[in-house]
Amino acid sequence: MTENTQPSVRPPEPPSTAASGSDACDLCDLPTPPEPITDPDVDGSYCCRGCLEVSRTLERTDDAPDESAVRSRLDGSGAADGRDLDDLDGEDAFLAVEGMHCSTCEAFLETTAEREGGVLGATASYATDTIRLVYDPDRLAAADLPEIVSGHGYTAFDRSAGDGGEADDGVAALLLGGFFGMMVMVWYILFLYPTYFGFEPVAAFSGYESAFLAANIWLFTSFILFYTGSSILRGAVVSLRARRPNMDLLVATAALGSYGYSTLAILLGEHHLYFDVTVAIVLVVTAGTHYEKLVKRRATGLLSELTERQVDEARLESGETVPLEAVEPGDRLLVRPGERIPLDGEVVEGSAAVDESLVTGESLPVGKAVGDAVRGGTVVTDAPLVLAVGDEAESTLDRLVSLLWSIQSARPGVQRLADKLATVFVPLVAALAVGATAVALATGSSPSAALLLGLTVVIVSCPCALGLATPLAIAAGVQAAAERGIVVAAATIFEDAPDVDVVVLDKTGTMTTGTMAVEAVHAADDTDPDELLRRAGAVEALSAHPIAAAVADAAPEGAVADASGAPSDPDEIRDADAANGAGCPGAVESFERFDRGVSGVVDGERVVVGHPDALRERGLSVPGALESPIEDAREAGRVPVAVGWDGRTRGVVAVGDSPREDLAAALETLSDGREVVVLTGDEGPAAERFRALDGVDEVFAGVPPAAKAETVDRLRARGTVAMVGDGSNDAPALAAADVGIAMGGGTKLATDAADAVIVGDDLAAVAETFDIASSTHRRVRQNLGWAFCYNAVAIPLAVAGLLNPLFAAVAMAASSLLVVCNSARSL
Repeated sequence: MTENTQPSVRPPEPPSTAASGSDACDLCDLPTPPEPITDPDVDGSYCCRGCLEVSRTLERTDDAPDESAVRSRLDGSGAADGRDLDDLDGEDAFLAVEGMHCSTCEAFLETTAEREGGVLGATASYATDTIRLVYDPDRLAAADLPEIVSGHGYTAFDRSAGDGGEADDGVAALLLGGFFGMMVMVWYILFLYPTYFGFEPVAAFSGYESAFLAANIWLFTSFILFYTGSSILRGAVVSLRARRPNMDLLVATAALGSYGYSTLAILLGEHHLYFDVTVAIVLVVTAGTHYEKLVKRRATGLLSELTERQVDEARLESGETVPLEAVEPGDRLLVRPGERIPLDGEVVEGSAAVDESLVTGESLPVGKAVGDAVRGGTVVTDAPLVLAVGDEAESTLDRLVSLLWSIQSARPGVQRLADKLATVFVPLVAALAVGATAVALATGSSPSAALLLGLTVVIVSCPCALGLATPLAIAAGVQAAAERGIVVAAATIFEDAPDVDVVVLDKTGTMTTGTMAVEAVHAADDTDPDELLRRAGAVEALSAHPIAAAVADAAPEGAVADASGAPSDPDEIRDADAANGAGCPGAVESFERFDRGVSGVVDGERVVVGHPDALRERGLSVPGALESPIEDAREAGRVPVAVGWDGRTRGVVAVGDSPREDLAAALETLSDGREVVVLTGDEGPAAERFRALDGVDEVFAGVPPAAKAETVDRLRARGTVAMVGDGSNDAPALAAADVGIAMGGGTKLATDAADAVIVGDDLAAVAETFDIASSTHRRVRQNLGWAFCYNAVAIPLAVAGLLNPLFAAVAMAASSLLVVCNSARSL
């Protein structure tokens, strides 16, 4: 999920900067209207009623003493809070970074970047492979920024540039390491192992042959350690610089210890060499980590290519197409039906229904006329509009992208359990090894014997089993999830998901189907419902409005004529009397579009379809018997579409975004031990009907996109939060949540922000995600538990001098095999 058309350097300013010159909302930082939304019992001023209600509710329940602590997800690594970077006077750059794999990497990269003159601040996230830099453009060029971060095993590149190539390098390193490892083991089997047990080797092990053999083994082992094991060594170095011991440090210590001892033994003419221990440790741990990445890559491949939702060109009113950066405030742009509005602005000509679901989450299209504001990223559905670009010449969707990136770059990765344990275990093992060596020297042992004792302690500490415990278990979890149609995008989900206390569900597209459909047909007593739908569908087939498409789809099969002759050119659409398909079965003649409706001649009669008030304005009466269905549809959050001919309304078709069929079952499962909160940009009946659902604890309605992430942040005061959504408007909230789950039918921006993606778009799979994460987390704990139990027995024996490195290596291999077998069991 690396594809992104958003420029990696200098994206639009975050929403907070848009508030310059006016007061900002205390929840989402968007500008407040001239008369801010306030309430005596809620502190602050807000941009809309939804933000005020979120603050009202969460102020009652938020018992956290420090709100900034609730927002912060730092684990002590030294990473800065990305929100603080907004206060710096510089330009933003968002880069992807390959090579980060623990919280110490974040601190190391931030420190490295901030040493460079011209970089004002940096914050990195290994969970999302992102670093945000705030820099002075007068001192640094944007093209130079990746080079500043790259190095020491890390590769930074533009987010839009795709994979940095680490995957191919990892395969080559592992294959070459395996080849040289086999060469080393051949020498050991033929020459060295026999001498350990008192047997004569195949050839004389002395003189020139001995030196040649030792040199070959040393050379091959050096390649394996410093090339194949470079990522392990890098992780160890970073952990030392950050003073945060991790599992890489333990593995590197064992590998380097056996390598260093054996190199010294060669120089001293000793024949007991433990290069095989170095080879085994490096190859086993590297293979386990590579297997985890390979399984994750295969799972990610299950995702289909999703449509990009951002616009990089605009059409001037004259028809000329220009790059988006060339558009100035006040320019007049023409947006045709089906096209995305490139920038925020105001309608100066035309009227149309605009689908704002991408940026607001509201399922119903909104009518726009001259003087109305429109948002960049929304879609004109049924008629052309001419708009004047706003003063900021920016897009609401682009601001959402900028907010998403800011959150992602400030989102520290969850430190793996093994690394948490390593902060205590690694110093303990090191202290025991040094102590055993010192005691041996003090009691008269030779330096080589004392060093061998210390090396045995390090080797027996089971770095292979500990190094494999997490990656193999996670690989098994990723594979199990993929088999059930769940793509795991971030392995941190296995740490967080089992502890989720609050599940936040976006309404549109998550709890509902996300598409308009006919839910009820109410015909007058003297009208056949099928005839009503047939005529309505024939006319609506010529309209591009989403509601019209729903009516046309519901018409009886064969009732709707081919709409290929419908007017598509803007000039033709503006004509109020464009004809279509005359002579075809079910054809519509004299098609006409008017405000809030359409009409056409079907079977010799003019059929009018649209808003009930629009039909009244055109002289068609509405019988009293149809008034009740109209009101019922509105109260249920649906849209009543009136259909009439011959002077009166013949029926009403209720159109809406219906709840998913599996919603009730999914809510029952998700609410078991968790609080379920519904978050939506919709207001009124469209949101209220979800309050009564079993399993729903709370509904926040009318919440703008920028406030969704802040709402999720504040909900964290109640515990670990999971967010489930599908739209670009949900992306910042998905990134801000401890666990973000995107529905597979959603936008690319949403799937980019999520920790897991439900490929099959099945809401029931959300609960399965939690189950798989919990099972995987238990498997990790089992593997680590076995490794530490083994250490509790083996380390004292090594300290007492009852084991030598060879037997320590055999015991380490047995322990690793057990971890592999345990991870291979089905979840």
